[in-house]
This record gives sequence, structure tokens and C-alpha cells, in this order.
Amino acid sequence: MTKWDKEYLKLCKTILEKGVEVKNRTGNNSIKIDGYYFELDLSEEFPVLTTKQLFFKNAILEMLWIYQVQSNDVRWLQERGVHIWDEWKIDSDGKWRATQMIPDENGNLVKKEIVKNFGKNMAHTIGTAYGFIVKKYKLIDKLIDTIKNNPTDRRMVISLWQDEFLPTAVLPSCVWSTEWNVCDGKINFWVHQRSCDVPLGLPFNVTQYAVLGNMIAHVTGYKPGIMRWSINDPHIYVNQVDGIKEQIRRGEELGDLPAPELWLNPEIKNFYDFDNSQELKDIKVLKYKHHGPIKFKISQ
Repeated sequence: MTKWDKEYLKLCKTILEKGVEVKNRTGNNSIKIDGYYFELDLSEEFPVLTTKQLFFKNAILEMLWIYQVQSNDVRWLQERGVHIWDEWKIDSDGKWRATQMIPDENGNLVKKEIVKNFGKNMAHTIGTAYGFIVKKYKLIDKLIDTIKNNPTDRRMVISLWQDEFLPTAVLPSCVWSTEWNVCDGKINFWVHQRSCDVPLGLPFNVTQYAVLGNMIAHVTGYKPGIMRWSINDPHIYVNQVDGIKEQIRRGEELGDLPAPELWLNPEIKNFYDFDNSQELKDIKVLKYKHHGPIKFKISQ
């Protein structure tokens, strides 16, 4: 197994063995533990799960949507065949509709149909979240400029959690911040995640941030280093348990598969010049082998 598969399955086993079942806004109970940490050396392995198939193009395109295109418009993703944000897209009338568990006057969670009016100017977007924040505060531009011109700076932080814009975000950022550090010729960074759907979200997140770290290193002239990851609330929904048990079985019983490789076009020197079409001509995952897909349900 790859190092990432081993770390991932270790987390899954920990949640199933030590986690507690809790209610939440989605209506699907989740099994959670109180915090988790791991680290991956990007100079040794590019992390993509092999115990299940990861549709890595979707993961990379979502990352580019946030950090390169700096958009909150879901149509950009849909045009590239990516539909992971469809459930959170504001309708053309400026309203977002969903069914969620909402606390009543006694603090008990009850299922309610909710409608939030964001205004027609926010139609087709996820509101003031993710790419909106990156663009407003020029977060990538500042990061790259600092790494190039002041690499010992200790304030290289990207925060997607901006209190002013939380009320007008459909879903506040789950991966909400990164901290960057240049040390011994390598780019190292922390990723902080407030809430983590381990079966669906974490495989996507780890691969896409590994790509982002490699891209930042590539355009600033450094090598990729350690990606450290902290999760405040890692959880598995109860309707995902069977799929996770199958993935654990694969890790224990099926043969090991090698880690894939990441290729970045060496001719690209500017972060914004990487191709972000559906073909991803400048970013490729090579030699990817896996044990097949496992379908997990989304809890909105």
C-alpha cells in the first residue's frame, strides 16, 4: 500500500473503533472523533488513494477553480463536467433551497425545508466563499510574491475563513486555512480543516492540496516538502460505513499498488498559465492504478 493509503485507512479504523455517533444538520448521523493529525512528504510520494478510485481530475479542477480561477460560480465547474458543488448552488432567482436539521426552540434538531435569499447577483454561485475570498484578498498573489521575495517570512497564511462573509456563504470553507513555510530549499505547509467527511471529502482534499503545494513550489523555484494536515472534526456518516469497511478490506486483502506520479509542465513558470480546461494539459497524474470505485452518498 502507499503511505497515503496506510494513513487514510488508519484514520478510518480509528473513527470506527473509537468514534461516537452524533446527530448533525444533515439528518444523517455521523461517527466522529475529536481531532486528527497526519503528515505526508510530497518529495517521497504523490498522494492519491489506490484502495478506491479517485476521480483526480475533478479534484484538481475544483482546486484550480478556487485558487487559480478564484471563482465561486458553479457553472465553471459544470462546464468541465464537475458537479460536486451542484447541491450548494444558488438558484437563478437568488435563493438556495435545502432540507436540513435545524434546532427548534428547545434545542432539538428537527428536519425543515429551508430557503435562504442571497439575491440574484449571487445566482449560480456558492455565495461569498472559497474562490470569492481568494480573489478579494489576492491571497495567492501575496503568497507567491512573499515566497519569492521574502522566503523567511513567518506570516504566510491563507485564510478562507473571513467572518464578514460567512453570513453570505452557502457553505463556509471546510478546509479553511493553509500556513506556508520555506525551509532547506523546500515548500512545507499546514492544512487546517474544521470539518471533514472522511469517505468523500478527504481523498479529494488531500490530492488537490498536494497538487497546489507542488504548483506553488514549481513556480517559486523550490522543491515540494512536507504537507501537514490537521482536522478538527473528522467523521464518517452512518450510511458510509459499509463502503469504508470494504475499503479497509481491500487494504488488508488485495495486493499493494504503487503510488502514482504527478507531472507538471516544466515550461509553465506562472501559476495562472497552467491549463484549466477539462483536459488539464499541464497537470497530469501518471501511472495511476486502483482497486475500483466505491460509491458514497453525499450528506448535504
